[in-house]
This record gives sequence, C-alpha cells and structure tokens, in this order.
Amino acid sequence: MWTLPPDLARDLAPESRKLLTDLPNRVVPKGQVLFRAGDLAQGFVIVLSGRIEVRLTAASGREILLYAVEPGESCVQTTLGLMGDEPYSGEAMTASEVELVLIPRPIFARLLDSDPGFRAFVLRAFGQRMAELTQLLERVAFGRVEVRLAEALLDLAEGELVQATQAELAARIGSAREVVSRRLEAFARQGWVSVERGHVRLHDPEEIRRLAAQAM
Repeated sequence: MWTLPPDLARDLAPESRKLLTDLPNRVVPKGQVLFRAGDLAQGFVIVLSGRIEVRLTAASGREILLYAVEPGESCVQTTLGLMGDEPYSGEAMTASEVELVLIPRPIFARLLDSDPGFRAFVLRAFGQRMAELTQLLERVAFGRVEVRLAEALLDLAEGELVQATQAELAARIGSAREVVSRRLEAFARQGWVSVERGHVRLHDPEEIRRLAAQAM
C-alpha cells in the first residue's frame, strides 16, 4: 500500500481513498518513454518519487520542454486525454528513476464523477499546470534567449557542473541548438563558463545569476 499525496488525501471520501491505495505502485527506470505523440491516455499517473519530462517535437526536429512532473504534480496532457479524449501531442520520458501509480481510465472517470474531493484535486492541478504553460509561452515569446539560458544553467547546476548537452538546453528554453551554442560561446568569452562535451562548467555563477534576475 502506498501513501496518497497530502493534497489528494485531504478531501477524499474513505471509499475513494481505499480504492486508490489498493492500486499497485511500480518503479520505472530512467530513460523510459511513457507515451508518445498520437497515443491515447490509459490512465492518470500519480508520481511518488522522481521526475518525468514532457517534450514537444516539431516536424523540423526541434524540441521544447513543456513541463516536468514531480511528486505532487500532474500531467496536463494526460488530463486533457482522459477528460476530452484528445491524443497526446508530446512525449513523456522518465528523467530519473520514477515511482508511480497509474489510476486506470475507468477508475479515474468513476472518481471524477462521484467524488468531489478527487474532482477538485484534478481540476486544481490542471489549473496550476495551465498557468505554468502560459508562463512558458510568455518566456519563449518575449524573454531574451540569454536570460532563459542563464536561468536553465542555474536550475540544472549541481555545484559548478551542468550535466546537459546543448540540444537539451535548447529544448529546455525553447530555442535552437545553434542559438544556445552561440550564447554559450559568448558566456565563455566573458569567463562565466567553459563548455565541454556533454556538460557546461560554471566559473562565475554570480554573473549568471545577475543575468537570470533580469527575467523578474
């Protein structure tokens, strides 16, 4: 038996709580695709630990990281698929080992209809996700690339090291790899970073932090 997230458990009816906690949890290794564009949602995922990343890929091959799903968060594409019968438009992959529970579609529909607490949880999580996607759209449409890149470097840094390729950084900020490469070269000329194969080393995180603060 697994433990419900507090935000979900708070308002659930006792019978709904038992129905959910009786569902099996499973561990999915890093790098596994959970759904692809065109797939239909099979159920609602609750993440207990780890991180899932949802990306959108254009016909040109360019990617953008739409959002990540971590414990206590939901996948807006799955919610749309279950509530509106819409196929997935993006792809979800585990960015780390993930422990999760899948609420099958019939149980999800039943709880959505019968339990106001469950319905409130789903709609609240959906609203938060839509707000985050709107913020992403604003940053991509109106934010400067170098500011978004500085934010991404700080978010991903473990100490002074960012374990990410230029293509991964480009997907994260909604830009092209070539653009990220030019911006990193500019950062390197100023002594802020050095670029090595598969990662970026931060030499002056304070300057990068000052640049990232311009997004606020």
